[in-house]
Amino acid sequence: MALRPFAPGSIDFDDSNVARVTTASVSVYSESNDKSRITGTWYRDELVHIYDEVVAEEPVYNPVWYRVWGGYLHRARLQRVKFLYNTPVSNYPSGVRSLVEVTVPFTQPWRFTKAFGWEPLNPLLYYESVHWIEGVDEGPDGDPWYLIYDDLTGTYHVNARHLRPIPAGDLTPIRPEIPRESKRLQVNLTTQSLTAYEYEKPVYQTKIASGIPAGRTSKNEISTKTPSGDFFIQEKMPAKHMGNGNLFAGTDDYELPGVSWTCFFTELGHAFHGTYWHDNFGTPMSHGCVNMRTEDARWLFRWVDPVFDFSQGKIYQRGLGTPVTILYS
Repeated sequence: MALRPFAPGSIDFDDSNVARVTTASVSVYSESNDKSRITGTWYRDELVHIYDEVVAEEPVYNPVWYRVWGGYLHRARLQRVKFLYNTPVSNYPSGVRSLVEVTVPFTQPWRFTKAFGWEPLNPLLYYESVHWIEGVDEGPDGDPWYLIYDDLTGTYHVNARHLRPIPAGDLTPIRPEIPRESKRLQVNLTTQSLTAYEYEKPVYQTKIASGIPAGRTSKNEISTKTPSGDFFIQEKMPAKHMGNGNLFAGTDDYELPGVSWTCFFTELGHAFHGTYWHDNFGTPMSHGCVNMRTEDARWLFRWVDPVFDFSQGKIYQRGLGTPVTILYS
């Protein structure tokens, strides 16, 4: 059954092996391959208990399957999640913005207006997404709720127990003493991998999911291909709303609030960033950006230049960042 994490104590089992369905539906197979018999279906935002993790022969780029009730699910469209409840900050300083991350599978944002009172909004905010807060108020249930600042939609409220303030120590730059010209990033679109170099020695490597190579569906749309060539990190945003800013969007609309640790490398908006809507790294999945696991994107955000000053909420020497090379091997 689907469990909605809107109150502490809403679950009665170990949450260390739970995954959220991130797409319209996923099929359960009798064996750990998609050629076996379908035994069941799970739907968007339902939470699945995982009994075991199995490494199969296919797909080669992402061979992990989860053993669940009734069979096996491939992890491509699942997100591993937890239920971690937090103590709200009661005396929040006015005029200050701080970063928080969602620590439950999903949470419902609400907005208050004099005309309509409290209204639930879409889309939901998901586990590991990152947001700016700028205050604390009494929410629709009488508990403390944080006032979220969204760069596309303005402000709304979220239950403070569902959000963890990110300590400043988690955001310190990684090896900022290394000159900008001695760091570089290389993305290989053939192997779907990213490598960070210092003084031409690899210091970090991970799988990514680049843009779908189908290109644009019409001449008025931006291509979904990730561009190849030489670039620089131009802008960094720890929390970015990607989409159109529709507060009442449907579940299938392109609305992704709180995309984490975003590092832009083109003026068209191509970026490296964290990803909470799939776990299918090693194959093209995006609209043109470079999708990364959240922990990888956070490392990259802290490592690349320019440096983001969290005390001021801005970066310095914008556009003069770490060199980026994107190529096909």
